[in-house]
Amino acid sequence: MPRRTRPDKREVAPDGRYHSKTVSMFINKIMERGKKSTAERIMYEALTRLETQTGRSPMDTFEQALRNATPAIEVKPRRVGGATYQVPVDIRAERRMALAIRWLLRSARARGGRSMADKLAAELLDAAANQGATIKRREDTHRMAEANRAFVHYRW
Repeated sequence: MPRRTRPDKREVAPDGRYHSKTVSMFINKIMERGKKSTAERIMYEALTRLETQTGRSPMDTFEQALRNATPAIEVKPRRVGGATYQVPVDIRAERRMALAIRWLLRSARARGGRSMADKLAAELLDAAANQGATIKRREDTHRMAEANRAFVHYRW
């Protein structure tokens, strides 16, 4: 990382099927070892499964799941006078999205059995309904920030 200036943010091209930058970002996070076509297949299969299970637009369900999984506040360690405090801080929009995507994928991968498309569809469905491992992770993060509200004056 350069010392003087921040590097420019790369523009993510929208995906081919839904023309959504969010879906494209999600596909890029699913991808392992540069296999983008496999990641696209997994994502699109998961979205078609969402459509058959819910009966409504898969993009609506996907966006609802992302909104529900997105954290608003987190804690960062801050060292003051030899003691380390967990200081609650607000999260930038890009980091919120990145955390939500990362948490959804981690929870989907941790599910047992089945194909990745099945696991991802199930996790997105749970997140859209405000339940599941991803939502628990968000709630834990918010709870920790709430518990450490006394140290908010150490924010930098």
